[in-house]
Amino acid sequence: MKSWKRNAIVATVLLFVCAGIYLNWSFNQSQAVMDLTETLDADKVMGDSTLVVSEEATSTTADTDTLEELASQGTQSASDYFAEMRLSRQESRDSAVGLLQETIAYEEGDAQTTATDSLNEIVNSALSEAQIESLIIAKGFEDCVAYMGDDTISIAVAAPAEGLQPADVALISDIVTTQTSYDMTQIRVIEVN
Repeated sequence: MKSWKRNAIVATVLLFVCAGIYLNWSFNQSQAVMDLTETLDADKVMGDSTLVVSEEATSTTADTDTLEELASQGTQSASDYFAEMRLSRQESRDSAVGLLQETIAYEEGDAQTTATDSLNEIVNSALSEAQIESLIIAKGFEDCVAYMGDDTISIAVAAPAEGLQPADVALISDIVTTQTSYDMTQIRVIEVN
């Protein structure tokens, strides 16, 4: 009788230990694979095959509008303007890149391929913009910021004392057309005073 009680107690303890291990494992599994909606805004989570990102994070139209709006204000110095525009562009790009990297990590198939293509496009645009900016500054302009969109490219340039001349605009347009696939009708040059 004594061995039966001892075996029942051992079996009960083993049952509780196994139950504890299982509960710990299941709790850790649910924590390891979090739902993306807990870490991201619900409107930034990938659906079956579409990627929805907030308008602010990826819209080059919004960036171009902001670029023109700040250029026309004239209340801040040109160097502050260019620093602010570069920071704004980098923040929106970082946000989009972070979202795409999470998509690549968690999705498979067409969604992952689309996210990878979008990430490559962002990287290529960033490199092209930096190269265009460097070449324009090398041509004697004090500073500039470039924004590449799907169908337009906007270049904000620190205007010389006498203002941008047609030859300056032609020089900037030539740099853009040689570095990108944009044609002359897709280039917008904005003068920043």
